[in-house]
Formats: sequence, structure tokens, C-alpha cells
Amino acid sequence: MRNKEKDIECCITQCENPLDQNYWNERWQKNETGWDIGLASPAITEFMIQYTNKNANILIPGCGNAYEAEFLIANGFKNITLIDIAPKAVEALKEKFANTPQVKVLCEDFFQHKGNYDLIIEQTFFCAIPPGRRKEYAEKSASLLNKDGKIIGVLFDKQFNQSFPPFGGSPCEYKPIFEPHYNIKTMDECYNSISPRAKSEVFINLIKK
Repeated sequence: MRNKEKDIECCITQCENPLDQNYWNERWQKNETGWDIGLASPAITEFMIQYTNKNANILIPGCGNAYEAEFLIANGFKNITLIDIAPKAVEALKEKFANTPQVKVLCEDFFQHKGNYDLIIEQTFFCAIPPGRRKEYAEKSASLLNKDGKIIGVLFDKQFNQSFPPFGGSPCEYKPIFEPHYNIKTMDECYNSISPRAKSEVFINLIKK
């Protein structure tokens, strides 16, 4: 446990250099988008098939190519907001969803965003922010959610031990971060991950307190 804590502290120290708009825009410009799986996460799509409120206000932060938004539109959802900090990504998204009034695309820092949502979909955003900001993420996400609002999605159940994204973790680390703001309905091994991430993800369903 001591070595694990030391690895986390080391990671937090090393990633103090800002993972800012320039950093992420450069990843897109250089096509360094290893987080992109080329489709909507099966764990998320299976959950959303059972989500009956098609009028829910849905936020997808750090949305990348937003395959989940394409899936949602195809399944009748009507109010989707996409946020990405990288102008290059947002430019592509605005073109992709130019004729889709159900989707709003914003070039913003999630931590500065204002809005009211029923659902936040988490897919490779939490792992992209420095671990030292995770408590801030939990607090900020809760502030954006309406009463009984939820975060659903996937988090890594894996340690990467590196000074650049993605940053991993485990449920025992995540629970104390989220518990002040959420009731944890689900934080269990994801049984329907894509094969390269099998047994290295947890599915989350967190309900705002």
C-alpha cells in the first residue's frame, strides 16, 4: 500500500505541468488520440438503452469524437451537450453535428462550465485530468447535476504509473473522492468492456446526494 501511495504522489507531482488547451489541441493535431476506441463504449450504450427519459439534459465532458452522442441521437435522445477543451476536436464535432439540433458543442474547460444536467456520461475524461484534481471533478460534476442526477460510465481499474494521461486508479481510491457528493449505486468490474480493456475497467452509476 505504501508503494502504491508513493506512485500516486509521484504522479501528481510530475503532472503539475498544465494539461491545458494547448496540450490537448496538440494531441489532436498530431493524431495522438490513443483513447479513441472508434465506437461508443458498450457499457454506456447498454445502460442508455434502458434509460427511458429521452428529454434528459445530458452532458458528455472531454467528449473527443463523441461516438456516444451519435448513439444517443440514433436512440431518440434530444438534449445533449458536448464539451471538449481542444479547438481541433470541437471544430470536427461542429461539422459532424452541424445538422443535429439535439446536440450543442462547446469549446470549454469543464471546470469553468455552467449548466444543469440530469446525466453526465463519463468516458475517458476522468482519467485525463491530473489525479490532484479528482476531488474538484467530483465537486464540480455534482454542482452541474440536478436533484437525483447521475454520473454513469467507465473508469480505469488499473495503475499506469506514468506522468502523462491516462491516469489510472481503483475503486478503493475512487470511493472516498465521490462519496462526499454521491451515493454509489454501482462501482463494479465492467463485464462488457471492449476486449483491450477487459478486466481493467469499472462501471459507475453515481447518484447525486
